Amino acid sequence: MPTHTPPTDRIPQTTDAPSGTDPWSPRLWGALIVLCAALFLDALDVSMVGVALPSIGADLKLSTSTLQWVVSGYVLGYGGLLLLGGRAADLLGRRRVFLIALAVFAGASLLGGVLDDGGLLIGARFLKGASAAFTAPAALSIITTTFPEGPARNKALSIFTTCGASGYSLGLVLSGLLTSLNWRCTFLMPVPVAVIALVFALRVLPKHAHERGDGGYDVLGAITGTAALLLLVFTVTEAQSVGWATARTIGSLVAVAVLLTAFLVIEQRTAHPLVRLGIFRNGAVARANSTAFLLMGSYAGFQFIIALYLQRTLHWSALQMGFGLLPAGALVALSATKMGAIVDRYGTGRLLPLGSLAMLIGYALFLRLGPHGTFLGLVLPTMLLLGIGFALFYPSVNIAATNGVADEEQGLASGLVNTAIQVGNALVLAVTTAVLTAGSHGGTSAHDQLNGYRPALVLVTVVALAGLLITAVGALLDRRRAGVHHPVPDYDYRRADSGAALKERV
Repeated sequence: MPTHTPPTDRIPQTTDAPSGTDPWSPRLWGALIVLCAALFLDALDVSMVGVALPSIGADLKLSTSTLQWVVSGYVLGYGGLLLLGGRAADLLGRRRVFLIALAVFAGASLLGGVLDDGGLLIGARFLKGASAAFTAPAALSIITTTFPEGPARNKALSIFTTCGASGYSLGLVLSGLLTSLNWRCTFLMPVPVAVIALVFALRVLPKHAHERGDGGYDVLGAITGTAALLLLVFTVTEAQSVGWATARTIGSLVAVAVLLTAFLVIEQRTAHPLVRLGIFRNGAVARANSTAFLLMGSYAGFQFIIALYLQRTLHWSALQMGFGLLPAGALVALSATKMGAIVDRYGTGRLLPLGSLAMLIGYALFLRLGPHGTFLGLVLPTMLLLGIGFALFYPSVNIAATNGVADEEQGLASGLVNTAIQVGNALVLAVTTAVLTAGSHGGTSAHDQLNGYRPALVLVTVVALAGLLITAVGALLDRRRAGVHHPVPDYDYRRADSGAALKERV
């Protein structure tokens, strides 16, 4: 059997570093809780505003085309700046980047809750999404450089990412509850949580997260890569209103292609690239990012469909919808402390296909929707399957996307998977909206609306199927490798090494 040498030369010196079996210190738990709170808020904001949109539009007198930017503004800032956020965490210090971005997030949340102008509200949402683009990869890379790869990191990442999954799942639930009070509550609720997390972060975040990485600044890569992502998200979002075949949309897509080509050329030639393209030679990382793009995109599309269906067709109130979607979020939240052990036992190669399959079946079951759908017969089975699928999929895909990556590139790996998630959210949601609008022909009757929901749901289901196929290929490749090499789970040697590496660090 090949030997494995613990990479102690790449691991920051810290007495807080845990092993796979040693109990974690209260300070370490405190740091993890702070990072989880930040990710929960980042994910929550992606979906929480959805139910509040009609109230916002009525209160601020916003048109439908303007109102969509309350959601799109956040996604634009989040998805467009994630790569830059991940690289900034590696180069400027993860702790510093996390603290500054979390403070900006709290301020932008407060602004969003008190503003009365639609344009300023959208600007605050963009600023909030931009700050999340820095907190999310910084938090994830703090975890992956604090916990050694193997059981300790799997446990920490499963708790961390399940909190993120809970944010995505509970966003519509909390939105329904808060909107029943006042739509401004959906903006103001994150403020005290972010402030409390910031105060504790100053005390508990590990000292090694101060450290800056080696390397220069890829200014041209940052400009072209960020501009390409921003323009891509902007183009697909605007295409819903200006049309996909218009000169504006086509011209924007051509500009995106030019920027991406320039970015790839720069990354191949610069000494210190923003994205080291060789990271994608790691097949597991490439598959994890592809799967995150597809599955999270399908979930964003489904959330949009079910919110419209429950409110417009079944005439549910915001509060009813919040409780109706609660089972999925509750399952995800309850699984937070158990996913680490499950990942250790079964591995991401098995959990990713299972989670993807559960989500696919949930979408397929919802194709039975009709003008008189019921909670028990239609909504509950899909919510339970989505809760199970999301609980298995989301932590596993984040672990798969960062395993085997050097410490100095953990910010990059974290930024990549978060970028895949957010760009997937934006792109699949834009296409889903276009299909729904085309299917309903702009009609408002229950019959017209159902004619739009069904093809949109078929699209969501097909996207999820593509994600399932990628995870199935990954599981097959893992099984073949296990047959060629010694049939020992890939995390066992890390468990053995984690104690030795810890002694070296301490």
